[in-house]
Amino acid sequence: MARAQYFVVLHQGQWKISFNQKHYGPYDTQRDAIRAAVDAANESKGNSQVLVQGENNQFRTEWTYGQDPYPPPG
Repeated sequence: MARAQYFVVLHQGQWKISFNQKHYGPYDTQRDAIRAAVDAANESKGNSQVLVQGENNQFRTEWTYGQDPYPPPG
């Protein structure tokens, strides 16, 4: 099942939310961007996930709504 993924990213020196290959924001802080992404994920229909970009440019899953993808289907 498809899952809506909201990525909190540092894009061109500003915190933004990347969703469906578009950027939304900017937000004053990473915390503000995370809060907005969580709100959007909660309002979406179906499964959604918020992922946050760390300082090492790696993404970590922060929140999953709907059916959790872990453990993956066997």
